[in-house]
Amino acid sequence: MSLQTRVNYINRYREIAMQFSKSGLGFLIEEIGLDRVISLPKRILMRQQNNDVLEKTYAERIRIFIEEMGTTFIKLGQIASTRADLLPPDLIKELEKLQSHVAPFPAAEARRLIEESLEAPIDKLFMIFDDEPVGSASIGQVHRAMLHTGEDVAVKVQRPNIEKTVRTDLEILRHLALAESNLEWARNYQVTDMIEEFSDALINELDYTIEARNVERIGKTHKNDANIKIPEIYWEYSTKNVMTMDFIKGIPVNHFDKLDEMNINRSELADTLAKAIFQQIFEEGYFHGDPHPGNVF
Repeated sequence: MSLQTRVNYINRYREIAMQFSKSGLGFLIEEIGLDRVISLPKRILMRQQNNDVLEKTYAERIRIFIEEMGTTFIKLGQIASTRADLLPPDLIKELEKLQSHVAPFPAAEARRLIEESLEAPIDKLFMIFDDEPVGSASIGQVHRAMLHTGEDVAVKVQRPNIEKTVRTDLEILRHLALAESNLEWARNYQVTDMIEEFSDALINELDYTIEARNVERIGKTHKNDANIKIPEIYWEYSTKNVMTMDFIKGIPVNHFDKLDEMNINRSELADTLAKAIFQQIFEEGYFHGDPHPGNVF
């Protein structure tokens, strides 16, 4: 490990510890062993006595901590939000906000990244490009655009410098997972194995060409099903860091009020979704790996 890499790890450890303290979760620093990894001032090891923080529930504090720490932690929080069998309802409610409420990065930065990746000016690539993102997630954000051939598309662009940060975070998580040998709850949930599997999946997500191929493969599964729509990929406008596909309007499946306003039969909707997932798993052996409500419309 180079000196610069080591410095990056130490700085990131310190950021994590600082954010634990700032979020009113300073007691976790000692519990997960951060104080043994780096030297920290005593004030960091204590809860932040900030009234705004103290007024929030522990569930809110955990969600705020995750949001502030960025992509890797947000992805973990999104996975955890689907585990109502393991976590209390108040925490699930807060973690669900991570599915669709991630702060976007500036449009100017998105334009720069798209132009660099596709090696052409935005105006040459798209007839219309909307600077206001229609969605922002942990790895990237989506902008609506129109091709010069008239197709309405969604352009997904990765966050700047994300790969370096994610790889650093994953190494840190692997190190912290060694707590499995000290904490009974960590052993019970096989934290080390979970982190390894999570790491492999997240690294793959950083390559949009893998996701694009997955989209096409799932699309073939449902090509004859009028009730399931999978977006088409536009490969000439897609790279490792940018993915362009059909723009699809829809309502997230957990927005019950809006579904009811449109007189959509929720029982039939649930039946359609369940059958689609069962078909993928039991017939195709290839299935959508992240079907939280923010991804199903």
